[in-house]
Amino acid sequence: MMQALIFDCDGVLVDTERDGHRVAFNQAFAQLGIDCVWDVERYGALLLTAGGKERMRRHFDETGWPQNYPDHDALISRIHLLKTDIFMTLISTGALPLRPGVRRIVDEAIDAGIALAVCSTSNEKAVQAVVDVMLGPQRSAKITVFAGDVVAAKKPAPDIYTLAATTLGLTPSACMVIEDSNNGLRAAKAAGMRCVVTISSYTAEEDFTLADRIVSDLDAGIDIPACRAIVEMTASTL
Repeated sequence: MMQALIFDCDGVLVDTERDGHRVAFNQAFAQLGIDCVWDVERYGALLLTAGGKERMRRHFDETGWPQNYPDHDALISRIHLLKTDIFMTLISTGALPLRPGVRRIVDEAIDAGIALAVCSTSNEKAVQAVVDVMLGPQRSAKITVFAGDVVAAKKPAPDIYTLAATTLGLTPSACMVIEDSNNGLRAAKAAGMRCVVTISSYTAEEDFTLADRIVSDLDAGIDIPACRAIVEMTASTL
């Protein structure tokens, strides 16, 4: 039987990457006097690397590091802290709405007594802000967040999903994950979980061969009975 419904955050709960995180990074660069602007295309390429700190490191390794900041680790941390504050301000305005079907399926899971979690490579404060603000305190109280640097290896490594299963006492094969990227899909599958992909603005061209189902959003036929059917059908073939 299905035990848990686990969401990625960015691109799954809210389509935050293009108009949220990218915008916040660019504002942080500008405030610190760093000559760097990530356009839509460049940020899309950087998304193949999981984690905001890792994306910045990759970008500066490829294009050159800012001359006025010799301590690269300190620079990455400083930008990321500022970017997180800017992003949380964006979220608090409600400018980035929940994706279709998210609120509905969360309520279905709560009514069915199914555990809820969010597993993300993004900063924990930012992820918690999305959950708290966009889903509200009553739902948020029932959702466990695993995010940021809580594990050493980020997606596509399975570590964060394995941590969620271990912490919450779940059987991986009884967990349904909602992801939007190839990295996230591979992480969920490597953890032994089932996975539905909801395609987001940056991920339409990625390889989702491993997915149990691919949809445009959760209102395209994904509810708790459908998730249960996928979990139980997959279990019967093992």
